Amino acid sequence: MTRRPATRPGLALAALSLAFSFFASAAQAAWPEKPVRIIVTFAAGGASDIVARAISEPLAKALGQPVIVDNKPGAGGTIGGAEVARAAPDGYTLMLSNSTPTSIGPYTVPKLPYDPVKQFTHVAMLGVAPVLLMANPKTGPATLKDLPAAAAAPGYTFGSGGPGSIGHIVGEMAKAAMKVQMTHVPYRGGAPMTTDLISGQIPVGIDVITAFVPMVKAGQIRALAVTTRVRSPLLPEVPTVVESGYPQLVAENYFGVSGPAGLPAEVTDRLGKALAAITADPAIVKRFEELGITTVRSSSVEFTAFVAKQVADWAPAIKAADIKP
Repeated sequence: MTRRPATRPGLALAALSLAFSFFASAAQAAWPEKPVRIIVTFAAGGASDIVARAISEPLAKALGQPVIVDNKPGAGGTIGGAEVARAAPDGYTLMLSNSTPTSIGPYTVPKLPYDPVKQFTHVAMLGVAPVLLMANPKTGPATLKDLPAAAAAPGYTFGSGGPGSIGHIVGEMAKAAMKVQMTHVPYRGGAPMTTDLISGQIPVGIDVITAFVPMVKAGQIRALAVTTRVRSPLLPEVPTVVESGYPQLVAENYFGVSGPAGLPAEVTDRLGKALAAITADPAIVKRFEELGITTVRSSSVEFTAFVAKQVADWAPAIKAADIKP
């Protein structure tokens, strides 16, 4: 009779643990095994869309899989934000995050379907950009200082990339600062708003600077002011809101990449390193500069803290502008 040697419980558990670790590591190391999707919370042609498409190709090369840009506009960016928040935390659904769905949404959307800090893994920042107040050269004011007089006319309007967008919020802030009543005309993104601004359907438009520099230089749009404390190097002739007498309108939009809460550390780390390399690439830095974006590199911890601070910082401005959800 042949007897098998007894198996020690400790050795069996150790072997099982080792095997589990091996297979878990193998599964994590395999990511990504299929295309990665980046949800853009605004329509094609807007600032977030431009940024997402600028990083998609180099990110695809870094990950070895296609990176698909998927536009999900609506409700101030919170429709796309909600889709990412409820997605499986497997690294295949990401978001081109920005100020509107993550920092402004808590104050402009009733019953926001996610917590902008707790229900996302904020992987890395990409950059920051000012908002541009602009006008139709024929029907709009010549300067920001001229806007209060122009906006005193009945039925005066301003357009933005959508209700609850950063352009909308800055517009409401401007109304409060200038003590005027402009009617907000929301669009499904910056691109359709631009069409109406150039054609003269609206006299004033407010949106992130990203898509508008070429049109300003071509004379299709008149830039009134940038919402930063210092002038944009791309439009050095355009004054700031501070120079124009409205320091309360200082605001910046940020861009980053976020995923659902619980994104595996290995995925977050790999994504973060890839994005840091992309934003350090001179070609991307130049492209961003052409769009009026200052590149920023951050860790996931730093980006999460930044988003939390932005949520807190926007509260007094939105309250002062008397913006209701």
